[in-house]
Amino acid sequence: MSTTTPPEIEPGRPVTPQVPAAPRRRPVRRRGERGPLGAALLHGGLVVASLIALAPVAWLFYLSLGPDKEDYLHPGGIAGKATFSNYSFVLEHTGFLDWFKSTMIVALGTTLVGVLVAATTGYAVSRMRFPGYKQLMWVLLLTQAFPIAVLIVPMYEIFSELGLIDTYWALILVNCTTAVPYSAWLLKGYFDTIPFEIDEAGRVDGLSPFGTFFRLILPLARPGLAVAAFYNFITAVGEVAFATTFLLDDSKYTFAVGLQTFVSEHDAQWNFMAATAVLIAIPVTVFFYLVQKNLVTGLTAGGTKG
Repeated sequence: MSTTTPPEIEPGRPVTPQVPAAPRRRPVRRRGERGPLGAALLHGGLVVASLIALAPVAWLFYLSLGPDKEDYLHPGGIAGKATFSNYSFVLEHTGFLDWFKSTMIVALGTTLVGVLVAATTGYAVSRMRFPGYKQLMWVLLLTQAFPIAVLIVPMYEIFSELGLIDTYWALILVNCTTAVPYSAWLLKGYFDTIPFEIDEAGRVDGLSPFGTFFRLILPLARPGLAVAAFYNFITAVGEVAFATTFLLDDSKYTFAVGLQTFVSEHDAQWNFMAATAVLIAIPVTVFFYLVQKNLVTGLTAGGTKG
């Protein structure tokens, strides 16, 4: 059996104790911090989701470059003869510019009226306690349960009696009946997140309830208003059934109705439809860009309180 002889110590030399090396600590992640694998999976998922979202738009743009209306049946041959002639035809030989004017009038009118009505309704229910204030919000939500096909006939009768058929106001008002209930719920939830002390401070400074609402509350509710405005805008741009029924003059057609002119009983000009659809996406994209800074904040903040 072998033994280990300790090293000799010189006389008078202090002995230094042997301290074992401290074990290496694993790096501590902060809350919300992801490791390399988690970050790779997250970014990979986002890339895949982005490709899935952009694929239909890219495919539509590709089909719009085909010069013949039957090219969508043989998309492989479009690459060799791609052209922008469909866009020039739509802009020069159709009522696209009239459709654009009508769509902007209806969409912006719906956005302005709808957001104003939804904001005042949401603020009243959020701050004031009057008989039936809870039931009011549920009644607004109940209106969303009726299908459009059921509402077209009575609304047509009402607007006919008022002389509003074939006018922009008819479409603006009927679009508001669809957009206001959801927007009111959204803004009510957002107003709930604004401290009530701000209203009290406004009253102390001598502001009326309307002054408090317009001068103090609305500037703070800008993210929620941006979400409601975007929802009202895209609702008006994409609405088909009401626009087809209430607009009779082809110079007042909106984009949704104008697209139907490329389809007849025996023929469909898919190349022109694809080019028009791409052009339609431009104003919606511009509007989204103008309000996108506030969209995420408004969507998340509006759901913190009920």
